[in-house]
Amino acid sequence: MKIPKYLVPDAYMADPAVHVFDGRLYIYPSHDWESGIEENDNGDHFDMKDYHVFSTDDIENGVLTDHGVVLDTADISWAGRQLWDCDVACKDGKYYMYFPLKDQNDIFRIGVAISYKPEGPFIPEENPIKGSYSIDPAIWEENGEYYMYFGGLWGGQLQRYRNNKALECAVQPEGKDLALCPKVVKLSVDMLGFAEEPRDVLILDENGDPLTAGDTERRFFEASWMHKYNGKYYFSYSTGDTHLLCYATGDNPYGPFVYQGVILTPVIGWTTHHAIAEFKGKWYLFYHDCVPSGGKTWLRSLKVVELEYDSKGKIKTIEGTLN
Repeated sequence: MKIPKYLVPDAYMADPAVHVFDGRLYIYPSHDWESGIEENDNGDHFDMKDYHVFSTDDIENGVLTDHGVVLDTADISWAGRQLWDCDVACKDGKYYMYFPLKDQNDIFRIGVAISYKPEGPFIPEENPIKGSYSIDPAIWEENGEYYMYFGGLWGGQLQRYRNNKALECAVQPEGKDLALCPKVVKLSVDMLGFAEEPRDVLILDENGDPLTAGDTERRFFEASWMHKYNGKYYFSYSTGDTHLLCYATGDNPYGPFVYQGVILTPVIGWTTHHAIAEFKGKWYLFYHDCVPSGGKTWLRSLKVVELEYDSKGKIKTIEGTLN
């Protein structure tokens, strides 16, 4: 698949998480709609309120099954607003959906919902994960251990925290200050909580120095994702206001990770959020843009394109506005 394809032409879906369960590919996107809220840097216009699940055994031809609404804010006892992007993990025949949602104090927490089928529906736990904050949970499993990556700036509220504690006032680093890091935490055995304190995911430059806040074309903003290729861990993410998808590589799930390059140049639209998955011997990049909505940044459409590596394991850059 050298030419990107739109996957859900009759609805606005974005922020995909993608996994293969029992040989079938499942897509867990956020669900955009026309909220009527004015666009702003806090992302209030992204007032999503439910999730659909899509699946396929033929991604090359974009043949998807829509399993309908599998979780709604109305089902969640602690819900405030803004059901943003989610991810799903499987353990011992159960499927765990991790979702960010503002509570009734307008603070993002991360909740868990459970199903016995990858397509849902998902039943939410009564309370969010203790100690959780910010957005964009992404799950990585290895040798029976499950790790969650999370965090997002600006509307994602990561700047409101240091050392996993809330600040009285948010502090956004600038210039030569060290950039805020995404977080990683091992999940508890029951998959319902954190087994440890979340740690920083350190992203280094070519000299081994941590990226700075002023390095806006390389530093982390949101949209963590993890995959493994030829024994290397690939941590990928969005730079947010500079609209790039980038990646860094390391030798274990905790990092540190060394910056490698750009996966996707800017697309039409503001946010850039993605997933990377292998299916039937090929690697794919799942992402979104706003072309079908005429450039409305809050109405995004899912896309997929084949992802390629060179002989050294470097990801070949995809031009966002040329596809």
